Amino acid sequence: MLKIYNSLTRSKQDFVPLTPGKAGLYVCGMTVYDYCHLGHARVMVVFDMVVRWLQVGGLDVNYVRNITDIDDKIIKRSQEKNEPIEALTDRFIRAMDEDAAALGVIPPTHEPRATCYVESMVSMIRILVDKGIAYSASNGDVYYAVHKFPGYGKLSGKSLDDLRAGERVIIDPHKKDPLDFVLWKAAKPGEPEWDSPWGKGRPGWHIECSAMSEHYLGNHFDIHGGGQDLQFPHHENEIAQSEGAHDHTFVNYWMHNGFVRVDDEKMSKSLGNFFTVREVLSRYQPEVVRFFILRAHYRSPLNYSDQHLDDAKSALTRLYIALKGREIPATVIDWKGPHAQRFKDAMDDDFNTPEAVAVLFDLASEANRTGSLADMALLKSMGGVLGLLQRDPHQHLQDESLEGDAKFTPERIEQMIQQRLSARAARNFTEADRIRKDLSDADILLEDGSDGTSWRRK
Repeated sequence: MLKIYNSLTRSKQDFVPLTPGKAGLYVCGMTVYDYCHLGHARVMVVFDMVVRWLQVGGLDVNYVRNITDIDDKIIKRSQEKNEPIEALTDRFIRAMDEDAAALGVIPPTHEPRATCYVESMVSMIRILVDKGIAYSASNGDVYYAVHKFPGYGKLSGKSLDDLRAGERVIIDPHKKDPLDFVLWKAAKPGEPEWDSPWGKGRPGWHIECSAMSEHYLGNHFDIHGGGQDLQFPHHENEIAQSEGAHDHTFVNYWMHNGFVRVDDEKMSKSLGNFFTVREVLSRYQPEVVRFFILRAHYRSPLNYSDQHLDDAKSALTRLYIALKGREIPATVIDWKGPHAQRFKDAMDDDFNTPEAVAVLFDLASEANRTGSLADMALLKSMGGVLGLLQRDPHQHLQDESLEGDAKFTPERIEQMIQQRLSARAARNFTEADRIRKDLSDADILLEDGSDGTSWRRK
């Protein structure tokens, strides 16, 4: 049985869906005011992997990943660029979709934009105000009164006393408690606004996800995911809003992926140490980046460096080498087989992709040793469960190196191979060796076999 580490209980638990045969999953998506960085890529790839494995288990997955298209940062960027907000957000949504597709991420079932669900947010805020859990302040904002929700802090493990003692809280004279958070922001000149019982304004960030998840998954569903940085306060506030409004459990399993780190600091736009997905993909094949993300456990930190990506590139190449030279048929995985069973046990243990990838390498070694077409087919199929190894092996191994010497095109390499063959036929081994060395210096490896000479990039 699949076990998931639940951030709420801080333990692995058997996954039992609310509705047999179905699973509801909500993941906090991107705030679209800039290009996605590698931390965003990790969220997209990790939960794409989760959805794929739930589907392998026979579940019909309703996967919702939202888009925040109204936010302080969006408004600020729009003003800086002198670009209408809708044009700005549309542009970065297109870029996000392109990045996700390049990384092999299957589109979610639903991808709601916050601006389309303001009415639902207003309805939830009205319930909280009517129940006395939220209040309208003199400045026109509406705040959630955290002391009115006894369970506040249960996800993050923080108590209100600890928060007041240890957290830096911006002092707002309109709040009854410095920890109260905004549900509705009163309109300001030049900003987008919607009607509400408390006057024109726009929703706070936290209420967006409570309202959109309820719209698509109901007010009690299976899994809520996102980056570790969202655990507090965003997800804590979602619990307070949704459970405060409905008086019952909001989500059964909370999943959080670890940070991407650079020089032991979290990668983030605010720190200025981020790499956009587009920057990374200009230097590495998308599947290398996906493999780099999945070879680490989703809850562990992911350390970014060129060396780690180069290692991922070399490792993925070893898997593709095991698949080259044969036409590999599609196969249905027998999960009772020894390699498949180990792979399944790993994935059922809180999506342990490092161990699952280790099984792929063991199977690749077996395929190299035996030349078994069945082993190759199983390797490709199990790789496909992770969104890997679905390219033509020769295409992958001969792919243009994005950092390589532009003069060594596939056509030029084939010409040099023919020149080397002619030199060898003329017994001019010095010239043949020179050509091999020139190619090797350009990170192109020649492999002589009974059926001729093939090549791949190192």
